[in-house]
Amino acid sequence: MAVSHFNDGAISTEKTLTLMGLRHFKKIQDYDESFYRQFHIIICGLDSVIARRWINGMLLSLLNYEDGVLDPTTIIPMIDGGTEGFKGNARVILPGMTACIDCTLDLFPPQINFPMCTIAHTPRLPEHCIEYVKVLLWPQEQPFGENVGIDGDDPTHVQWIFEKAQDRGDQFNIKGVTYRLTQGVVKRIIPAVASTNAVIAAQCVTEAFKLASSCCNPLNNYMVFNDTDGLYTYTYEAEKKDDCVACSQVPQALSFNKEAVLQDLVDHLKNSATLQMREPAITATVGGKNKTLYMPSVEAIRKRTKENLPKRLSELGLTEGQELVVADVTTPTALIFKLKYDS
Repeated sequence: MAVSHFNDGAISTEKTLTLMGLRHFKKIQDYDESFYRQFHIIICGLDSVIARRWINGMLLSLLNYEDGVLDPTTIIPMIDGGTEGFKGNARVILPGMTACIDCTLDLFPPQINFPMCTIAHTPRLPEHCIEYVKVLLWPQEQPFGENVGIDGDDPTHVQWIFEKAQDRGDQFNIKGVTYRLTQGVVKRIIPAVASTNAVIAAQCVTEAFKLASSCCNPLNNYMVFNDTDGLYTYTYEAEKKDDCVACSQVPQALSFNKEAVLQDLVDHLKNSATLQMREPAITATVGGKNKTLYMPSVEAIRKRTKENLPKRLSELGLTEGQELVVADVTTPTALIFKLKYDS
C-alpha cells in the first residue's frame, strides 16, 4: 500500500508491503473450488502436465456466463512457469479469454520412453536399470501389496526401486544408479538449473506485479527462454482454440466408424495429442438411465466394466450424437463429448 504526504512543499512516497505466507502440504486436488475462489492471481510452478491441466480446469470451472457472455469478475488470472534444464517458459492465462493449457497441449514435449527390449535384455544406462524395476519387476513382485501402484512421493517405494535397480546395475556392470536419479526417473523429473529457475521465477513475479498494479500490459501471452548456447528469448501470442475441450464451452465431436469398440474410444482419449488423458472414465445416458461404460480408477468397477471394452459402441447402445461424459485425473470436472459415426 502506498502512503503519500506533503513535507515542506515536497512530495515523498513511502511504500510498505506486508506479506503473510500460508503453507499447505497437500495435493492441489485436495481443495475444492471455495479454496481457489479466494485468490485474485494464481502463480503456478507445478511439476507435471497433469497438475497444470487440473488447475487450468479448476479456474475454468469458476467462470460464470450470463446469456453466453463471460462475467469478467469471475476471471482469476493464472501465471504459469516451467523449466527443463537450460530451457524455460512463462505464460499468462486469462481463463475464458486467452489460450488455456489445453489449447496448447501439443506444445509440451513428449515423455522419453525406452524400448522394452533394451531395458529387459540389453541395458546400457542406469536409467534402463530403474525402468526395468519400475515397469517389469514391480508388477511381478508387488512389494507393497496386490494392485498397489508406484507412488513417487512415497520414500519407501522409491527406496525399494533404488535398491533393486542397484542390483540390476551390478549384474550388468552399470554404474551411476543413485537415489536421486531413481526419484527423477520414477517421477519423470528433469534436473533443475538454478539460473533458469531464477529467470522464470522473476518473469512470473513480474507478470503478477503487472496484473496487480495495472502499471502496464501483461505478457501476451507466452514467453520462451533458452540459454543452452548463448541467450535467447521469444514472445508470441498462443491462440485460443475454438474447439478446445477445456475452455470452448462446446462439446467436442469424437468420430469413429460403426465397427469401433469401446477400447478404441479409450485409446483415442489417451493417445490423442489434444486430449492426452490418463485413466478416462466414460459414462452415458442409455435408455433414459445413466450407464457407466468404463471406469479404471475404482478396481471393483473396473473389473465389472472391462468386459465392455471389446464391445462395439453401437452394441453398448451408443447412437449418433450421443453425449459421452468423460472424467479423468487431468481435469477436476467431467468433459462432454458428442459421438459421431463415420458414414
